[in-house]
Amino acid sequence: MFMAIAITLTYISIIWLVFFKFRWLRFNIVWGIASFWIGFHLILIFIIGMRFYAPFTVDAHIIRNTIQIVPRLEGPTLLDAVLVTATQPVKKGDPMYKFDDTIYRAKVNEAEAQLIAAEQNVKILGADLTAAQNQLKQAQAQLEFATAQQKRFAALAPQGGARAEDLDKWNAQVAADEAQVDEAQANVDKANLALQSTTSDGTNTSVAEAQAQLAEAQYYLSQTTINAPADGFIVSQQAQPGLVVGDIRAGAISVFVTDDPAYMLGAFFQEHIKFVEPGQPVEMALDIAPGEIFTGKVEAIWWATNQGQIRPTGRIPEFMLPRLQGKFAVQITFDDPDAFLPAGGHGAVAIYTGRSAGFELLRRINLRIYSFINFVYPFNL
Repeated sequence: MFMAIAITLTYISIIWLVFFKFRWLRFNIVWGIASFWIGFHLILIFIIGMRFYAPFTVDAHIIRNTIQIVPRLEGPTLLDAVLVTATQPVKKGDPMYKFDDTIYRAKVNEAEAQLIAAEQNVKILGADLTAAQNQLKQAQAQLEFATAQQKRFAALAPQGGARAEDLDKWNAQVAADEAQVDEAQANVDKANLALQSTTSDGTNTSVAEAQAQLAEAQYYLSQTTINAPADGFIVSQQAQPGLVVGDIRAGAISVFVTDDPAYMLGAFFQEHIKFVEPGQPVEMALDIAPGEIFTGKVEAIWWATNQGQIRPTGRIPEFMLPRLQGKFAVQITFDDPDAFLPAGGHGAVAIYTGRSAGFELLRRINLRIYSFINFVYPFNL
């Protein structure tokens, strides 16, 4: 920097001595053009030095975290009450919107009744299992009696102590009782399977299904009141009682600005951030605060632009000349997060890389000129 100043001053001194002090040469148009051309290239030293060692941009805005307020309701629902006004500060958890919950309360009551019925059904299944087991015991007892009679008549018939018809009757009775035992055993197995049908956590499947339906109904009921997701405020409160939301609406009904610390996002030409690194000091001049300078630090460089993204489409990518270069964004944190920093506030940013104090001094002067010009610019009364 100081070498560039010395060269520039020496050049100006030579011009003054040769053409004006001692008049060794006559200053004419040719010498004028030549002197200007050389002087212009000397001025480029300062322009290049400031661009690379103290990059500057006027394409910078204050960014605040925002949350889209989107109702999550099962069907079209009427907005009953708006509990906050635009820019009203709220704390996390404070109610902001209240929707009609008549249908959702009815669905919760219905789901609770279904859960009770499912739990009662489990008890009924237990009783059914007991009844099936008793029927199995009865069928087994009948089979045992018929089997004993069959053996008795089978022993007596050859000796003439019993008729062959009686033996045939008990043979048929044993077959019938065996079939009845098989049927009773099948009923026991069926009742046992119905009773033992459980989920991975051991809950009966019908009870688990009823619990899931109740949880879903309770969830939608809870969504009839929208609470603040964080500390902050609503911007542009347009939702009013009478608005219908639900499966018809796909977008947000308002935007919530959080109280998270704001940051500055400056867009720089790619070559100007060659020496920019996180942690470097930054000065900012905001249009909302003419004459003031804010300090901060480089938080991160967003090494990406939309030109580096190709979206899946049915068209071949187009390359247009006016968009040869996209800017990279530099995220900057404020040293004083409590300063008045509205979202979207515009300003100028200067980053000091620490490579040349002289060029940084010129940039500080440049930034302060920008800040004080905001007192009169734009020129509308």
